Amino acid sequence: MSGRTLVRHAAMAAVTAGSLAAFGVVPAPAAAESTGAAAKTAGEAIGEAAGKPAGDRPPRTTKGPCRYTETPDEPAVRKVPLPPDPRRTPTRPVSAVLKTNHGRIGLTLHPDKAPCTVQSFLHLIRHGFYDATSCHRLTAYDRLKVLQCGDPSFTGEGGPGYRYRDELPADLPPWPGDPTGVRKTYARGVLAMANAGPDTNGSQFFMVYGDSGLAPNYTIFGTVDAAGLAALDRIAAGGIQPTPDGPTPPVDGRPVLPADIIDARIRR
Repeated sequence: MSGRTLVRHAAMAAVTAGSLAAFGVVPAPAAAESTGAAAKTAGEAIGEAAGKPAGDRPPRTTKGPCRYTETPDEPAVRKVPLPPDPRRTPTRPVSAVLKTNHGRIGLTLHPDKAPCTVQSFLHLIRHGFYDATSCHRLTAYDRLKVLQCGDPSFTGEGGPGYRYRDELPADLPPWPGDPTGVRKTYARGVLAMANAGPDTNGSQFFMVYGDSGLAPNYTIFGTVDAAGLAALDRIAAGGIQPTPDGPTPPVDGRPVLPADIIDARIRR
């Protein structure tokens, strides 16, 4: 089992001091952030596997600008082909909806800001990748309030069997009170990709239900509508499942109220 996998399991069961520091949520005594190790730990704590070539055959990669690349040592939880990678991608907003057991979560996707991410997300919707899945992680830190979804295995480890490049935001406002200027504001209603480090996007995504302060290492590709935010608020209000070694009240783990995605659809 790799070190990355151990870190991600720790994030699900009881968040480590390292992952807290990576998000800027530092328990006493305060720990300094480093741009290298902390950024990697942050990706591990919020994210999914990067995928490295396995065996003699090089991983397949699409030929267009997105370069979707197979991850042979991290096979798909649900088998899907690599997304198409055309030279041109749409720039007009696209609407999608997650039908959940807490109501509909409407999404507006922005291919003008993250064309490769939106293209992959729509590809996974078309292939039913997100249908009959559950969101596996809820956080309730002062500076991190998200619901993370997109892993059919419900472990925080699963992905689509491919990865692709980051399309990081460059215009986020600073996080109030951060003297370093590293953290930026991922505002309530943001839809963004989880990852395990640079250019390791796959299928896992997170929806921000409360303003959060993060390094700008996560691709923002859309927004959540008002009805969706109301659903996220209901899930967050239910709390987080406690763990034997975790803090009380718990701040990171599986939501008490199951957050099930019944199906995901593109709105026409």
